[in-house]
Amino acid sequence: MDTTELLLMLAFTLPISFLPGPNNLLSAAHSSQHGFRNTLPLILGMILGWILLGTIVGYGALFIEENQNLLTSLTYIGIGYIIYLSYKIATAHLLEEGDSNEESTSTGILLQVVNGKAFIHLLILMTTFGHVFGGGIAGKMMIALVNGLVKLIGWLLWGACGSGLKQIFSDPKSGILINRIMGLSLFGVAIWIGINLQK
Repeated sequence: MDTTELLLMLAFTLPISFLPGPNNLLSAAHSSQHGFRNTLPLILGMILGWILLGTIVGYGALFIEENQNLLTSLTYIGIGYIIYLSYKIATAHLLEEGDSNEESTSTGILLQVVNGKAFIHLLILMTTFGHVFGGGIAGKMMIALVNGLVKLIGWLLWGACGSGLKQIFSDPKSGILINRIMGLSLFGVAIWIGINLQK
């Protein structure tokens, strides 16, 4: 293992993992609606989807890199899905703490598969830092795992923040306002991804 390369990889991963993005905002929004405990299945889906995506990108980094149209298409699908999620959040009614979302794990997995930003992030990791753990598919799996653990910390923190918002703004009017703000924020992320896709 190359320690210097590992530190550079973490320096690349940490800021992206904790800044607002589709996964972080969805964790916060879901937690503000359903509570932190009921957001854990969503976060589980996110981490499973991230590692699955990391494996796919690890195997197909060169193919994806050489087929820009595929990456662009997946990104547009991801933007559409994020807009759909932002609408669902913004128009959601308040839920009680005991309410749960049975599809949250599959939603977490699906969001990674159609998340063009995640593809780009993992592609950069696999091509730039592909030899941190010695190269080969085992090395790329380690990159996906380490990166996934960093992401998991970010998602849990954002989920805790969303749960805290629910406790602070427990009356219906302010709770609905939080849903609107979270939904609009997620919509803003989709627009930002779309604008950057045009550059």
